[in-house]
Amino acid sequence: MKIYCEPLMQKVELSDRIERIVSLVSGFTETIFEMGYGSRVVGVSKYCARYVRNLNAEVVGDYLNVDLSKLRSLEPDLILTTTGVQLRLALDLIQKGFPVFVLPLPRSINGVWENVVLLGGLLNDVEAARELVMEWQRVFLEGCETYQDKPSAYVELWFGRHLRTVGGMSFVNDVIEYAGLKNIFSNVNEAFFVPPLDEVSSRRPRFVIFFHEPEYPIDPQELVASRGWNWDMKLIESTIEAGKNLIHDGPSMMRTMKWLREQIWG
Repeated sequence: MKIYCEPLMQKVELSDRIERIVSLVSGFTETIFEMGYGSRVVGVSKYCARYVRNLNAEVVGDYLNVDLSKLRSLEPDLILTTTGVQLRLALDLIQKGFPVFVLPLPRSINGVWENVVLLGGLLNDVEAARELVMEWQRVFLEGCETYQDKPSAYVELWFGRHLRTVGGMSFVNDVIEYAGLKNIFSNVNEAFFVPPLDEVSSRRPRFVIFFHEPEYPIDPQELVASRGWNWDMKLIESTIEAGKNLIHDGPSMMRTMKWLREQIWG
């Protein structure tokens, strides 16, 4: 089959029935399993096992690098990547003759759901994809009418040693706001950027949410104290654990939403 790939601005020719998938994006891997097609996943990144229990597919690399000999041995019908920093890897694999389909990095929760439908199209099961999206939407919309005066929130993301916050051009902003908070930087037309800590201090958000990775752990209490942030706030700590990961765009985001609302509203 030929299917148009917008990031590549061309049609991509793939097998009419895709049976052997290598997914290098953990959110896509989790989505495929959630739709009931996990048996077709033969290769994954080293991060995918965080979100799929008892995953026994071959680990072929990480987000930016792959073992080409392992990849060739799997004889994939489809390799899934995304845009952003992963696009260079995708283009390199295409040049080497691999069947790659690139899905866009979502700028909003709607982009996440659109990618689910795209995956359904690749698997010839758009119906299952749309059912998953509708379930996801129900979880996100549940109780939203009660969130009138949203408390303010600052989100601090640690990508390794790199500090970033969230603007209005990321689905993470939507997760925060559907949970009932108001991101203090939602009006910034960027996805992620270095936070102006003095401005955070002057705005005194009611909730401060930290995300960090296990390789580079942080202590939120210690960070807050070192900055002299002594106003009345509640700290929330997000990690890579499925159901507590703010930056993960797979179906466990539904559990993350429920967990986050419990942290906010009790």
